[in-house]
Amino acid sequence: MKKYIWISILLSGIVLLQTSCNQPKKTEPGTLSKDSLALASSAMQKYIDDGKLSGISVMVVKNNETVMKEYYGFADIESQKPIDENTIFRAFSMTKPMTATALMILFDEGKFQLDDKVSDFIPEFAETQVYNSETKTLEPQQTPMTIRHLLTHTSGLTYGWDQSSYVDSLYRATGASGWDDTLGEKVKVLAGIPLKYQPGTKWEYGVSIDVAGYLVEVISGTPLDEFMKARIFDPLQMDDTGFYVPEEKQERFALVYSPDENGKLKAPENPAADNFLKPAILISGGGGSVTTVKDYSRFAKMLLNGGELEGVRILKEETVQLMMSNQLPEGVVYENGGGYGLGGSYTIENGQYGWSGMASTFFTVDPKNNMTVLAFTQHLPFDITYALEFNDLVHKAIIQ
Repeated sequence: MKKYIWISILLSGIVLLQTSCNQPKKTEPGTLSKDSLALASSAMQKYIDDGKLSGISVMVVKNNETVMKEYYGFADIESQKPIDENTIFRAFSMTKPMTATALMILFDEGKFQLDDKVSDFIPEFAETQVYNSETKTLEPQQTPMTIRHLLTHTSGLTYGWDQSSYVDSLYRATGASGWDDTLGEKVKVLAGIPLKYQPGTKWEYGVSIDVAGYLVEVISGTPLDEFMKARIFDPLQMDDTGFYVPEEKQERFALVYSPDENGKLKAPENPAADNFLKPAILISGGGGSVTTVKDYSRFAKMLLNGGELEGVRILKEETVQLMMSNQLPEGVVYENGGGYGLGGSYTIENGQYGWSGMASTFFTVDPKNNMTVLAFTQHLPFDITYALEFNDLVHKAIIQ
């Protein structure tokens, strides 16, 4: 009898062991569902299949590990050159967070305070007037323009896009936001044009970060592109990031596509005329850089890690926290009531910091979930619908 009891116990144990082995493994909270990421991938492929975008590169980094890196479509449709990890993109306005970082490196060194007057470093702005659109007159700056105003787009500077604005018309007439002169000369032109608003009273997208880039030059005594290479790009091993594409890398440069009158994607008529194929005259901290998804992910990871990556410290942790928090003056709001950090937007509801570029590139840093999400394409006019969808799907993939 005892023999049969022991056999029964042994068989029961084997059954329990097999049952436990066949049970699905529990996934730790905070990880990303592979099935949900597959849905995000399918959504990106659909933009290619539907002919809405030429090519897409995405990357998701969580807990300092790359959990998704995918490529869809082509860098050049005609030659069927696929997007891959070496594809170089126009970052355009995604240069802004990097320029803000360059300036904040000097902040960490005690070279200025955020509420210092811009005119302390660029004297031409001391006499810049403000246009009052109600009285149609010029008036002095009630609160002098500060460095914080520049980094939050509350300086009163603009881009010249508003066809109904007197100040914007002066930008267009003088070429103030163009690319045809050196940064120093361009800033002098800007200082001679009235501000659109009193500093600190309204958020308006404009050339503020270009002026911040010039501040880097003034304070450091080094050209902006050289400073950023020495203090950001080289330390972070961002080997393909800069302010133009060298000849030996130009075959990796993605074409930028636009829809024709029938909605079909078309390439530029003369790709060889692209401004990014030759050394820049104007080193634009507001929109002049090129990069790869891999390179920019290293910049994003540095921010996510509080200013450090792989033993290399770029910024103090408290400085990154400052950048990635709402820095708008009291009473000023970003679009739809949101917040704005230094050089990038700050979503008050979820704490995400990031920005996008004119050719429809996008990134976000999410400290709450220890994650950064990047989605790049090359498409004009600006449209990041695909990237916002991808970011949303990735966040929905987080297992609670």
